[in-house]
Amino acid sequence: MRTLVVEDDAITRRLLTRALEGRGHEVVACNDAESAWPLYEREPFPLIFLDWMLPGMDGLELCRKMRGLPHGDLSVIVVSTARDQPTDLSAVLAAGADDYIAKPLDVRLLAVRLTIAEKQVKDLERRKRAEDALAGSRDDLLAILNQLQVGTAAIGPDGRVTFLSEACQRLLGDDPDSWIGRHWKSFGIDDAAKAKLVDLLGLPPDERAKVPCRITTPAGETHRASAEIHDDPRDSLRKFVFLYDVSEAHDLRQLLRRQAQFEDLIGKSDGMQRVFEVIRTVAGVDTTVLIEGDTGTGKELVARAIHTSSPRSERPFVTVNAAGLSESLLESQLFGHKRGAFTGAISDHRGLFETAAGGTLFLDEIGDIPASVQVSLLRVLQEREILRLGESTPRKVDVRVVAATHRDLQAEVAAGNFREDLLYRIRVARVHLPPLRDRVEDIPLLVAAFVGRSSAASGKEVDGIDDAGMRTLLDHQWPGNVRELQGAIEYAVIHCRDATIRSEDFPPEIRAGAAAEGAAREPANERERLLAALEQAGGNRSAAARLLGVSRATFYRWLDKHDIATT
Repeated sequence: MRTLVVEDDAITRRLLTRALEGRGHEVVACNDAESAWPLYEREPFPLIFLDWMLPGMDGLELCRKMRGLPHGDLSVIVVSTARDQPTDLSAVLAAGADDYIAKPLDVRLLAVRLTIAEKQVKDLERRKRAEDALAGSRDDLLAILNQLQVGTAAIGPDGRVTFLSEACQRLLGDDPDSWIGRHWKSFGIDDAAKAKLVDLLGLPPDERAKVPCRITTPAGETHRASAEIHDDPRDSLRKFVFLYDVSEAHDLRQLLRRQAQFEDLIGKSDGMQRVFEVIRTVAGVDTTVLIEGDTGTGKELVARAIHTSSPRSERPFVTVNAAGLSESLLESQLFGHKRGAFTGAISDHRGLFETAAGGTLFLDEIGDIPASVQVSLLRVLQEREILRLGESTPRKVDVRVVAATHRDLQAEVAAGNFREDLLYRIRVARVHLPPLRDRVEDIPLLVAAFVGRSSAASGKEVDGIDDAGMRTLLDHQWPGNVRELQGAIEYAVIHCRDATIRSEDFPPEIRAGAAAEGAAREPANERERLLAALEQAGGNRSAAARLLGVSRATFYRWLDKHDIATT
C-alpha cells in the first residue's frame, strides 16, 4: 500500500522507510508537514506515520487537515519522543490519529505495530467499499457489513438496533438476534464512553471523533475498542456504529508497561533501566548494598526488589528507619536486650537482626546512625554476630544488610560524622536512584500506575489525564520526587470532577511550581537558555536538548525561531 512518512529526524525516517519497504509498501518520505500536505491533497495515502512534533506546522494540525478532506479515510500512526508523546490513547484518537509509538523505535515493536496498522487499513478499505455500496442497495450493504472484521451496528431513529454484524456480536457477546430492537445504550460500553458517544450524536459528522471504550459482555469478558458514529447516507436520522477491536494493541501497551517495570519500580528512562540492571546483578550476590538517592525516590522499593529477586526471598524482609531514633533505642531495636539491661527492660527482647534471620534487613537513612551504633554495626558486618544489650555472649546471625541514605556519606566521613571503615563495608555494591527531575520521560508511566491505584482505592472511575494536566506535571521540578508525584495524583483523583484529571485538579503548589517553570521557558528567556545550554554541552545539540529537558525536535524549532546557527 502507499504509505506516507512525515518525520524530521533523518535516522527515524530512514528506519521507518526501510521497514515499510521491506514489507512491500510504496513509501513517500517528507521531513516536514508543509511538503507532506500538498502530496496528500493530490492523492490520498491510506497509511501515514506522522511525527507529533514537527518544525512549522505540527503533527496535530496536519492530522486534522488530512481528516478534513473528503478522502480522509486513513490510518495515522503518531511517532513521538517519550516527552512529547500524547499522554494516553484518548488524546491521540481525539486528534484524529489511531495510535502512537515512541522514539527511539524498537524494531520488533515496530513490526508488530505495522501488522496492526496494515490490518486496520484493510478494514478501512473494506468499510469504505461497504459504505459505497449503500448508495446502490441497503440489503446488499448489510450483507457486506456482516463480512467485515469491524463490528457494525445499524441504529434506527429511536436509537434501537436494526442490524448487528457478526464481528459486533463477538465484541458485545450474546446472540445477535437478541440485540435487535434493543437500545444501543444497552451495549456493555463503559458509562464514560457512552456519555461521549451521546454527545457526538449531536455534532455534525465532520466533528465526530473516535471514542476509546471498554466493553463488558454479559458473560463478563472485557474488550478494548474504539467507537465511531456515522450517518446513514440515505437517512441522517439513522446511524451506523462502528466498533474497532483494539484489545491486541491494548495488550501490547500493557506488555510494554511491564517491560518498563521491575517489581514495584517503574521507569523506561536510561537511568531507571540501569537501576534495574544493577538490581538483577546484585540480587544474586549475598553482599551488602548501599542505595543512594534523594528523599522520595523509592529507595525502600529498590531494597524490596533486591530481596524479592534474591535467594532470600522466602525469608523475612525487615525495615528500620534510623532517623529520629535515640542512640539507646536504636541499639536495642537492632541488637535486642536482656531483661534488666536498662530501666524499663522487663523482659528479654529479640532485636531486628534476629527477627530478619535468613532474610534481609533494610537500614534506611543509615547516615543518621549515631557513632556508637556505627561501631556495633561494623562488628556485625565483619563478624556476622550480634551482642544483645546486657549480655556478654555474642549470637551468630545470618542476615543480608541493605542500607540507604539521602546523604553524601563520603562528605560525612570527611566531616567526621560517619566511619570510613563502615562506609567501605556497606558500599560493597551500590545503587544510585536518579531524582524524578532527571527522568521526566518516566512521569507518564508513573502517572498511569498511580491513577490506576488511586482510582481503585477511592472507588472513583478515573481513566486518564488530559494534555494540559500532563504538561503541568512535566513542567514541575518535583523536589519531593516520586513520593510527591504519587501524593499529587491521589489529590487529583479525589478532586477531579469526571473521569479525566485536569491541571486545575492538582494541589496549588504543583500548579504554582509548574507555572514558574513554564514562565522560565517563555521566549524572552529562551534565547539565553538556548545559548547557555549549547555552551555547557560544548555545541552538542542533542546534549543541549537533554540539559533543557526538551525533545530534539522542540530544540531545533527554538534554534530556528531565534536564528541561532550551530555547527
